[in-house]
Amino acid sequence: MVAFSGGVDSSYLAWAAHQALGPKSLAVTAVSPSYPASHQAMAQQIVSDFDLPHRFVTTREMESVEYRRNAPDRCYHCKSELFSRMDTLLDEMGFDALAYGINLDDKGDFRPGHRAAEEHRVLSPLVAAGLSKDEIRALSRQAGLPCWSLPASACLASRLPYGTEVTSERLSQVDRGETLLRELGFRQVRLRHHGEIARIEIDPGEVEGGVSPELMQRMADAIKPLGFKWVCLDLEGYRLGSLNEGLSSQIRLEFDPTTDVVN
Repeated sequence: MVAFSGGVDSSYLAWAAHQALGPKSLAVTAVSPSYPASHQAMAQQIVSDFDLPHRFVTTREMESVEYRRNAPDRCYHCKSELFSRMDTLLDEMGFDALAYGINLDDKGDFRPGHRAAEEHRVLSPLVAAGLSKDEIRALSRQAGLPCWSLPASACLASRLPYGTEVTSERLSQVDRGETLLRELGFRQVRLRHHGEIARIEIDPGEVEGGVSPELMQRMADAIKPLGFKWVCLDLEGYRLGSLNEGLSSQIRLEFDPTTDVVN
């Protein structure tokens, strides 16, 4: 059984499991308010195109006070719910093992969810194979997977600063906002939710010629109706895990003892 989100890593893992095991593999997608609509659409496309055995399940991390309080270990509580739900399904359907799509590059990142995976004895075949993100993209392209070039992404809750309560309304604002920004032509983009302020991160390579006043106005017109008073551009642009930048080494180790590299 493979935890399958529709992202690059889990899609390749689900495809590879199906290649090796056929009907003895199952891709399982967890649906909740933190799961982007675009990911679900990609997951459904891959399942259809490659005839993967597949199931959707509903996770209830929003019912957890510890998850909603959004401390630096939020990901741990989310993944604990995910793997607990999948453990139940594992037993019900008679599967022997559960795997997820962490890759070699992820090992040095601050991701408390890895601790939950270890507690539930979830396998990490991509790490065992020594595969980096770029290698997985190359292999996915060879396999014909449509997600091979997708930008890196994460759950919608990762757009809320630590300490900001995770609510369905805020997650919906982020999901709808990022969808509108992609419709304006941006590819690698994040909407960071700061209450009444929407902070937009765009990959610097996409705005090398600058952002025209007309485009800025279109962005504001798209995002403000979602419930924001102000829309601003982050001058440093998109970077992975920007909300972790303020975490000290001590906090990183406290909430994620599995981190190999702490900066």
